[in-house]
Amino acid sequence: MFKAKKSLILLFTFVIIGLTLPSLVQAQAYWTSMPPYNVLWPLWSPALSPGGTPLVTSLTKNTILPVQPGLVWNPTPPAGLSIPWPIYNAPSTLGGGLLYFDLYYGLNPWPPSYMLNSATGAPAPLTPPVGYTFLLPTSLKNYGYLIPLANSVFSYQYGVPLTSLLTASSIWGLPPL
Repeated sequence: MFKAKKSLILLFTFVIIGLTLPSLVQAQAYWTSMPPYNVLWPLWSPALSPGGTPLVTSLTKNTILPVQPGLVWNPTPPAGLSIPWPIYNAPSTLGGGLLYFDLYYGLNPWPPSYMLNSATGAPAPLTPPVGYTFLLPTSLKNYGYLIPLANSVFSYQYGVPLTSLLTASSIWGLPPL
């Protein structure tokens, strides 16, 4: 009788763990791979992924962002540089498309050239690292300057009011001061 109770308790414990483990793993996912290039989109950002669902389903040169800037990350870039990119809608008067802000080269058309097959021009998807969904969110402490800088450059270059752009605190989900 004691063995039967012990077995039932053990079985019950495994059932509970089996039912809750997938939701715990889901809750810890911070990034999702965005086709066709497999850059990472932040699931941790309430402004860019409300309810954990990205605002867009892919990032092609013709994607239209419902809010800007978006934020994408290539955790395996050339030369080991791993800085997220704010991305913006290019004005339709200039042909539209997406732009990404790079700290070294400013605003550029999406996608970066190394994400294209040099012979065909087709997307050359990145291979995200193992466990990429569990990489920690980008730290506001380390990159809080990036969004204000990118927004200022985008606003100045294209005449877009700063007030229409997301702030670093809104991307990171911080309340206003």
